[in-house]
Amino acid sequence: MSDDGLHRTILDPIIPYVGSILGSLEPGAMIVIHGSVAHNADRFQIDFQCGSSTKPRSDVAFHFNPRFKGSGVLVCNTLQNEKWGWEEKTYEMPFKKGKPFEVIFLVLPNKFQVSSGGKHLLTYKHRINLERIDTLGISGMVQISTIGFAYHALASQSTSLALSAMNSSLSSMNSSQASNESLNFEIPYTSILPKALSPGTTVVVKGEICKNAKSFAINLKPSGSRDIALHLNPRMKSKVFVRNTYLYDSWGEEERQLREFPFFSDMYFEILIYCEAHQYKVAVNGQHLLEYKHRFKDLAKINEISVHGDVQLHDVRSW
Repeated sequence: MSDDGLHRTILDPIIPYVGSILGSLEPGAMIVIHGSVAHNADRFQIDFQCGSSTKPRSDVAFHFNPRFKGSGVLVCNTLQNEKWGWEEKTYEMPFKKGKPFEVIFLVLPNKFQVSSGGKHLLTYKHRINLERIDTLGISGMVQISTIGFAYHALASQSTSLALSAMNSSLSSMNSSQASNESLNFEIPYTSILPKALSPGTTVVVKGEICKNAKSFAINLKPSGSRDIALHLNPRMKSKVFVRNTYLYDSWGEEERQLREFPFFSDMYFEILIYCEAHQYKVAVNGQHLLEYKHRFKDLAKINEISVHGDVQLHDVRSW
C-alpha cells in the first residue's frame, strides 16, 4: 500500500515502541505497518492497548503475535485485568526472518481484519470496547520503518497493484459520500442502478462473507431480461472465483484463472467493478484482481444489480 493515502505516519520508531494512536480507532480506521523481521527472530508482537501502564499492565484489546518456532504460528489474544484470554492461532505465516513486510489492520464494528502482502490473514472479534483502545505497542525482534493511520479508508486506499482509473473514481466517491452511513440489505438483493452502465461507470459492493459460506454471486444485467451481462461467483469451498455471462438461455464458458483466491470465511470485502469500453476491471479490497471482456455488448441496457448467497450485504453504490 502506498503511504500517500495515509492521513498520519510515524517514521522509524524505536523498538520497543509505545505511542498514542493518532485519531480515534473507529470502524473504518486502518493501520498500516511496514517493517522487517530480524534474521534471528523468535517472535514479535503488535498490541492495541487501553493505555500505556506497565504496573499494573494496561489491558490489551488485540495482541497480534507472530512466532517463528517450527513452521511458525500467528497467535492472537486479549489481556484483561492482567490475565490472558484464550489464544486464537493461525498457521499460515506470511512473515519471514530477515525479510521486509507490510501488515494492515482494518477496524470493523465487530472485529479486526488483518492482511499482509495483499492477502487476507485473519479476523479477530472484539473482546474489549473499541472506545477504550488508545495506544499502540510494538516489541520483539523487528524493525519498523513506518506506522500509518487512515480513516474511512478501505476502498479509497489503493495498493501499487490497483488501477489509477479506480483511484480517481473512489476519491470522488469518498469526498461526496463519506458521511453516508452503510445500510443493511436483505439477501437476495436486487435493485435498479441510478443509470445504466457506460464506459467509466463504477459499481461498489460492500459486505461480509458468512461463516462456513459456500458461495455468493453478484450479477449485472438488463432488467426484465433473463440475460446476465456479468456474473461474479466466488465459491468458498473450492476456492474458485467464476466469471461468466448468460445469453440466449445458456451460460457461456467460465473464466476461473486467478493467481490468488481473495475471499475467506468471516471476511469483510469491498468489490469494485469498473466498466471500460471493451471490458470490466474488478478490484477486491483495493487490489486489482482481474479483467473480463464484454460478451453482452449493449452496455446501455445493463441497469440492474443483484446479490445472493452466503453474505451479509452492507452497501451497493454506483456512479
